[in-house]
Amino acid sequence: MSLWYKPPKIFVKSPTKRVQQWAVFSRLWWLYDAKWQNPFYSAMKIQKYLLGSHKPIHHPLSDCGDHVVIINTKEIAMPAEEWRYRVYFHHTGYPGGASWTPAYELHEKDPTMVMYKAVYRAVGNNLLRPEVMPRLHLFHDDVISEEILKNVTAQIRQLRPVPKRLEEYSEEEQEQFPKLFDWPKEYVIQ
Repeated sequence: MSLWYKPPKIFVKSPTKRVQQWAVFSRLWWLYDAKWQNPFYSAMKIQKYLLGSHKPIHHPLSDCGDHVVIINTKEIAMPAEEWRYRVYFHHTGYPGGASWTPAYELHEKDPTMVMYKAVYRAVGNNLLRPEVMPRLHLFHDDVISEEILKNVTAQIRQLRPVPKRLEEYSEEEQEQFPKLFDWPKEYVIQ
């Protein structure tokens, strides 16, 4: 027997290690609220969860991504004149079947389509895109079916905070809000 030979070690996996490994490779369901969020910046954040690049076991060719549920896609916000100037191309495959649709028209037809196209573009020309995109679940409001809601385990933080509307403040909070000045009683608005 050689001096350099070492017999192989036999590892016995305990049940806790096995559960830990299952947890690493399991698919989580993430919830993201798109209310007042820029869809393009949000898509860059969401694609990391869809592709699984937030996990330590990530490899570009391994399909280890999670499910992402996006709610309130009807209330997304685009900067400045982006609603008018951003156009989406579609071709039917027939001669003369090309069409360009502005973002506001596409959003009126289907409130989830702008967010879907933003995430589709953010995923890029990845070989796993056909397996990744079905794990994206879009809802135009905050009503989610019970089947999907029972699977949600975590939440993705929004990019910017959503301010409260004036109607959402109680009369007591409105009265306590500091005023810069009081209007004179004889002031008339014309």
